[in-house]
Amino acid sequence: MTAIKFGTDGWRAIIAKDYTVDNVARVAEATSQWLLKNFKEPSVVIGHDPRFGGELFAETTTKVLASHGIKVFLSKDFVSTPMVSLGTVRKNASLGIVITASHNPPSYNGFKLKGHYGGPLLPEKIEEIEKLIPEKNTLNLEKINLNDLREKGLVENIDLETMYCQHVEANFDLDMIRKSGLHLGYDAMFGAGQNVIRRLLPDSTFLHCDDNPSFNGQAPEPIHKNLMEFSNLIKSSKKIDMGLATDGDADRIGLYDNDGNFVDSHHIILLLIKYLHEVKGMSGKVVTAFSVSPKIGKMCKHFKLEQVVTKIGFKHIAGIMVTDDVLLGGEESGGIAIKGHIPERDGIWIGLTILEYMAKTRQSIQDLIKDVYKIVGPFSFERSDLHLKEEVKNRIVERCEQNVYQSFGEYKIQRIENMDGYKYFFNDDEWFMIRASGTEPVLRNYAQSSSQENAFSILRAAEITLMQP
Repeated sequence: MTAIKFGTDGWRAIIAKDYTVDNVARVAEATSQWLLKNFKEPSVVIGHDPRFGGELFAETTTKVLASHGIKVFLSKDFVSTPMVSLGTVRKNASLGIVITASHNPPSYNGFKLKGHYGGPLLPEKIEEIEKLIPEKNTLNLEKINLNDLREKGLVENIDLETMYCQHVEANFDLDMIRKSGLHLGYDAMFGAGQNVIRRLLPDSTFLHCDDNPSFNGQAPEPIHKNLMEFSNLIKSSKKIDMGLATDGDADRIGLYDNDGNFVDSHHIILLLIKYLHEVKGMSGKVVTAFSVSPKIGKMCKHFKLEQVVTKIGFKHIAGIMVTDDVLLGGEESGGIAIKGHIPERDGIWIGLTILEYMAKTRQSIQDLIKDVYKIVGPFSFERSDLHLKEEVKNRIVERCEQNVYQSFGEYKIQRIENMDGYKYFFNDDEWFMIRASGTEPVLRNYAQSSSQENAFSILRAAEITLMQP
């Protein structure tokens, strides 16, 4: 028996090793039992991203749920996570299920659960489902016929992509964006967002908007080191005003200015707060994960907005978005949600919001960032992922727990925060953070300083210290 555990954002495993039809059926069985226990007439929206086996695993999940009498709305084709979340709200479904491993390498697939409100299912509910996972699959899936289930009205195909595009058309001034003269570059990273921008802004410049389940061998995570081809395209094009990239299931954003410079999530969050509050007159709490820059707090103080800091994992942010008046919820990793949409990360929605900001103010991203710096001061953020043997990773985490580190090279630690990982402050504007990934055998390192050069210097000094035996 394989023990199945949900991590920071769903269950993920390597296809054909632990991510098998039988194991997916086990998770679907537990989900069925949970739904029948908690809802009178449960219904579910199911979709999958373009990874290997997506359709097979989505159909496996559908068969299990429908065989228990649960109504399933099954996506016609591959879709983004936000499309499933929106569909869950629109169909008044009890749950949304996305077969996706998000930004993980192509060998992985996964299983995400979405609440009826259109955002990540809350951690305590996921734990309830986890406890119901049987030791083995006992259903004969070959004998369950999808067409029979359709005829009984238990399975209904649904066009989630069209539903999503209509929702965007209703909420953005796309005519203004189209007439602004701004030219968008879009890199789908072979992920689930590849058709949407083509439908909404067909004159954009497109990259990796083809169906390629292996993502060309690249983990579809929209960080700069994975987007060098896109950055170079923007630099050589001379006509792209903004570059937008999204991950495998299109819930995370990567952003570029017209010079091909990467704009990290901290800067995106600051731009969004300024636009939503100052230009659009919106208010509410700003909810950010522990790894996000303290510069966000400075911006919130300036606009007299309340900031709430959560553990890492968008499910913690979504839990507050569901109950409170929230203007924005955001993570360092490119997952951002804003008021007026669903309580869900959405790379395309956030990208269009920045494009709309540029069109309304007739300013470039560089100019908008300069305005942000007038409030919070200039800064640079860098991240480095260390792929380590388990024993080395555990040794470093243990040393963090035991407060072994007092400095990293010349950088003397003034104070430590450890809500979720370890954030070492050298002063108010310079810090280094270390955290073990919840979904991969990786140690994530983050650094902020006044310049990119200084941020890299902090990362180098810290990693030399960390790797000492």
